[in-house]
Amino acid sequence: MDTAIFHKDFKARPFWWEDYTPQALPEIALPKDISVAIVGAGYTGLSAALELARQGVEVLVLDAAEPGFGASTRNGGMVSGGVNVGKRYMSKPMTADQAAPFLNDAADAFTHIENLIARERIECGWHKRGYFLGAWCQSHFDDMAKKVALLNAEAHSDSYIVPREAQRAEIGSDYYFGGMVVGRAAHLQPALYYKALLGLALKAGVSIASHTEVTGLSQNADSSWVLTTPRGVARAGEVVIATNGYTGGVTPQLRRRVVPVGSYIIATEELPADLAASLSPRNRSFADTRRVLTYYRMSPDGKRLIFGGRAKFGHTDPVTTAPLLYQFMIDRFPQLKGTKITHSWTGNVAFTLDELPHMGKFDGLHYALGCNGSGVAMMSYLGHQTALKILGKVNRVCAYDQSEFPSHPLYTGSTWFLPLIGYWFRTRDWVDRLWN
Repeated sequence: MDTAIFHKDFKARPFWWEDYTPQALPEIALPKDISVAIVGAGYTGLSAALELARQGVEVLVLDAAEPGFGASTRNGGMVSGGVNVGKRYMSKPMTADQAAPFLNDAADAFTHIENLIARERIECGWHKRGYFLGAWCQSHFDDMAKKVALLNAEAHSDSYIVPREAQRAEIGSDYYFGGMVVGRAAHLQPALYYKALLGLALKAGVSIASHTEVTGLSQNADSSWVLTTPRGVARAGEVVIATNGYTGGVTPQLRRRVVPVGSYIIATEELPADLAASLSPRNRSFADTRRVLTYYRMSPDGKRLIFGGRAKFGHTDPVTTAPLLYQFMIDRFPQLKGTKITHSWTGNVAFTLDELPHMGKFDGLHYALGCNGSGVAMMSYLGHQTALKILGKVNRVCAYDQSEFPSHPLYTGSTWFLPLIGYWFRTRDWVDRLWN
């Protein structure tokens, strides 16, 4: 390992935690009876709890760790307005009519979080400055032209193609074969957004039990639920599973439908002002069409580069993966060679077998799961939509509320196969780049 890349004050923890570190809440007595219990206190769980509580419903949220300890304060803070959904859908044999409802609701997810931040005056480094998707090879760039019209029509994305010779206006790099700009996208400080959601939920009267893992779930004859924890039991009329990439064995029927994949992120030291400004001339966020994805953006103050990606498939030490991410970063920005890393961290992303987020009801349990790497807006939205569904206040069925949530007979939650998939993806990326 090249230890020279690490700053003398290096920390193996999220950079975002410098502003807000997840912490245990004061211990509460578990209520014997509650209207709705929510398992998981991330964006999904808190968004659902907030809407329910504001409508007068008694809500208990249970989390196995400190609220926000998972992906809600670990992600890259990039907020898409449907582009990632469109990116995946366009790679599949799906017609524009089939894709349209999902893109419509992805656009609504962006509207939801944007309105929430504005209405509640949440200070979380919100920058609505667009998104640049870099083409890994020429064929990927050629395919982008097919996506723009659909994204603009159905996700209101304000998208346009950027040829290779013009990409320096978007990104301080010649690495890509051109790309696509999506104007309706943003980035934020995810831990501060989470902190605000937590504060809103507590203010609305939501009961939150931290360090209270749900170890058992059983349904009574009257369809109510008994939740067993090391601190006692609680009875709930409805239960929402909002565990996403941390879904465990207490809900095996859902665990076998989501695949937790480790995503890794590094933060650079503060950069000289002119260098920082040159990396992202328009303060965009970035990703690329490579199967072994990278994604990155400037910090909210514009002084550091936050760089993430699938450095390893599976789960490993973020210090071990830091040199791999560093090399990915230098490949794109050779001018950053010699820059030190101050933070490196990891968190779980929940993928589904059809690459779609899902909400619905399964075996009597409500759920909202499977962010597929686009969780900031989408999981906030699906939590909110789940609450409206419980309240009976939806005037249409959300596109992601599907009757089918795919599983596979050979997958039960063990991710032993992820390194093999990573090897296959890297090989295909290499071939694409070589021959295009």
